[in-house]
Amino acid sequence: MLALTSLPPLALYIHVPWCVRKCPYCDFNSHKAPSELPEQDYVDALLKDLSEQLPQVWGRRLSSIFIGGGTPSLLSGEQMSRLLSNIRALLPFNHDIEITLEANPGTAEANKFAEFFQAGVNRLSIGIQSFNDEHLKALGRIHSSAEALKAIEYAHNAGFERINLDLMHGLPGQSAKQAEQDIQTALQQGTEHLSWYQLTLEPNTLFYAQPPQLPQDDTLIDIQEVGEALLSDGGFERYEVSAYSKTPSARSRHNLNYWNFGDYLAIGAGAHGKITLPADGQIIRYNQYRNPKDYLDSGKPFTRERLAIVERELPLEFMMNALRLLLPVPKRFFTERTGLPLEVIRKPLDHAISKGLVAESEQTIQVTEVGTNYLNDLLALFMPDQVKLAEPINIINLS
Repeated sequence: MLALTSLPPLALYIHVPWCVRKCPYCDFNSHKAPSELPEQDYVDALLKDLSEQLPQVWGRRLSSIFIGGGTPSLLSGEQMSRLLSNIRALLPFNHDIEITLEANPGTAEANKFAEFFQAGVNRLSIGIQSFNDEHLKALGRIHSSAEALKAIEYAHNAGFERINLDLMHGLPGQSAKQAEQDIQTALQQGTEHLSWYQLTLEPNTLFYAQPPQLPQDDTLIDIQEVGEALLSDGGFERYEVSAYSKTPSARSRHNLNYWNFGDYLAIGAGAHGKITLPADGQIIRYNQYRNPKDYLDSGKPFTRERLAIVERELPLEFMMNALRLLLPVPKRFFTERTGLPLEVIRKPLDHAISKGLVAESEQTIQVTEVGTNYLNDLLALFMPDQVKLAEPINIINLS
């Protein structure tokens, strides 16, 4: 039984599983939307799902909500308002709660964005991917560069002050110059947060089965170096592996809660959650049925699987999240959020420090630039069979 003496912040993830069209690189739980979206039934199911989870979080307040997908901006403003107002009736909100909605430029409408804002959404994450029409077509996106720019304009006009632009690089046929142009266009849009990450070919996707021609490694290195320099010159700080913000207040609080091993309820088809239960001495991970039809079947439970994280896996679970952050992580979080003393990872942590992979102060630990580049090797130190080794293992030679 874990010695869990405190509770981390609590967030809520909501999954809306439908898209106009499935992108060939996407491995998320997304399904082609029917001609008539069953949005009222789905919102009813979401609220019932949340109601059934309330007993495990009585007395706790929500610090953030993230509505992802799929394409959650397919929901109407009316249903978004009903969803958020009913959630507020079920769970108290922090006064400064962050409520993020993912939006596809191909489904952007000025009136709809205004309705989302009025419903309580205060942060918009727009899936731009690229401002190059050829690359958007290669990615199977349904929007054009002009529509992407129009969506950003709609977001500003609707009143959104917190807007994230989601960009990818290493796209089929992309040159370093074209990747640079994407970033330059993004920097001109007046937003304070960017997600910028490399396209990867994931199993169970069309691109994995039929790989497109991607840039060579030398080009990818050039793109990364030029992109990071441009973002830095534009006033953006890289605070997470693929996230950049102009100010600390512009950072994604919802994602920071993930990386700091916080708790998050999960509702919706295929959603994954994590909850700390101090009375039981357990930390639980669970996931909901993936298929929307199964999720909407009132005769079935919403939860497909619910498992307690075993003690020997907790160090790796914590570090897999914490080391994604480029910010200092309070050392006390390890004990507070795993129920384990820091001593259980002292030897592998010291080894990582000696190799320059992690920096330590009296109060914090922080991955270094070298550690970020060798992240898989670094995480290997905290595998369940490694954390209690008498002697630290020598995984890489950096000398």
